[in-house]
Amino acid sequence: MSKLYFVVGSQDLYGDECLKQVKKDAEGMTAFFNEQFKGQVEVELLPLVLNSESCIENMRKVSCDDECIGVMTWMHTFSPAKMWIKGLQELRKPLIHLHTQANEKLPYDTIDMDFMNLNQAAHGDREYGFIVARLRIPHEVVSGFYKQEKVIKRISRFIDVAKAINFSKHLKVASFGNNMREVAVTDGDRVESQIKFGWECNYFALGDVVKMMNEVTEQEIDKKMEEYTSKYTMKTTNIAAVREQAKYEVGFEKFFAKHGIGAFADTFQDLYGLKQLPGIAAQNLMGKGIGFGPEGDYKISALSAVLMKMSEGREGSTGFIEDYTYDLTEGEELELASHMLEVPVNFAKTKPEIDVLPLGIGGKEDPARLIFDGVEGDGIQVTLVDMGDHFRIICAEIELVKQPKPMPKLPVARIMYRHKPNFNIGTEAWCLAGGAHHSVVSTALTTDDIALFARLTGTELITITDKTTEADLQKLAAY
Repeated sequence: MSKLYFVVGSQDLYGDECLKQVKKDAEGMTAFFNEQFKGQVEVELLPLVLNSESCIENMRKVSCDDECIGVMTWMHTFSPAKMWIKGLQELRKPLIHLHTQANEKLPYDTIDMDFMNLNQAAHGDREYGFIVARLRIPHEVVSGFYKQEKVIKRISRFIDVAKAINFSKHLKVASFGNNMREVAVTDGDRVESQIKFGWECNYFALGDVVKMMNEVTEQEIDKKMEEYTSKYTMKTTNIAAVREQAKYEVGFEKFFAKHGIGAFADTFQDLYGLKQLPGIAAQNLMGKGIGFGPEGDYKISALSAVLMKMSEGREGSTGFIEDYTYDLTEGEELELASHMLEVPVNFAKTKPEIDVLPLGIGGKEDPARLIFDGVEGDGIQVTLVDMGDHFRIICAEIELVKQPKPMPKLPVARIMYRHKPNFNIGTEAWCLAGGAHHSVVSTALTTDDIALFARLTGTELITITDKTTEADLQKLAAY
């Protein structure tokens, strides 16, 4: 279970009785949080911060505990902020500043100076907020009585994002083949990606995984086929082609386990040793949380893994997708998003069908793939691009919709969505911002989740929402 450490600030000027009450209140709050976030994270209270030494010790513990995804701080009393400086300089985990009180209401009839000294978060949290801002530490601030639903929801969001950042810091990405020839937006600085997001992205020869695939036994393929038939409808009679995909997936799984891989990118320009372009294999792996990026797009492969981790436990779907083609009927414009094969099964509205059909790219045998119509509902589209001297996240609000008519001759899975606030502003803003054709779509996450991720990782963010205007396009054009 992941940990969120809770660090409460005070000082020794108010006497032992005050400190005993601070500790008691902090313990009660910790118990409440553990009840609220059961199954999501374990909240652990650290010793009160009373001086610089205790702050340093706490922050070192936070930073060095691999199970810790972040730290939540709160100033019960006034806690002079100079004693927080050295400790905060040691911090290497996401930080949330909880601006609250142990009491919800003021005891108007009995309030005295003892009560004022004990419950002065309005004083202490402002002192603390200043030093965090002065140190320029990316962080979240949540205000309100700690038991209020809106406060719990915002802490919960921080936990989800912090878990995703922790996952990101340990993510290893395998690139099978290089970036697709002549394509710009899928490329990027892998060294800077590791510095900023923690992604260890390394090249592996496709032959290394093909060797593992060729060592897969018939019994292992049988077991994978049982998984397929239990989850999907077998529409094809070309079972040999489906078994080939099962062999690929088993080989990938073994390779990923051996090297600790959580995301991968391939390219149809480098399929040496494979009879088919990985279809079901990639789709089913994405359904298990493995990130994927086609055409060598390591950035989207890593981002899809991170955002799938962020959305765990929430209702909705999250996964990679590619912008493909439009219905430009005036006033009813829609986008059809898909890929050659690798549309995540996460987006399936109904039980997917396995079929084997021709693929007009890659020059290989007809591949087996999952075909389905996509889910519906409000969602977001997120991409990450390398602007040369910095990374940029672009996040747009969209509405996933039912396809207006059947597409009996389109042999791939697909989703359809409407851009917000409308087609013109939504797509023009995306292009002006430099948005890629590969992205992560989610009906589980919101723009607030992505904004927090961007802030905590220090990444530039451009957001396109139903409130974006033509005037905003002029600002984007000036970036």
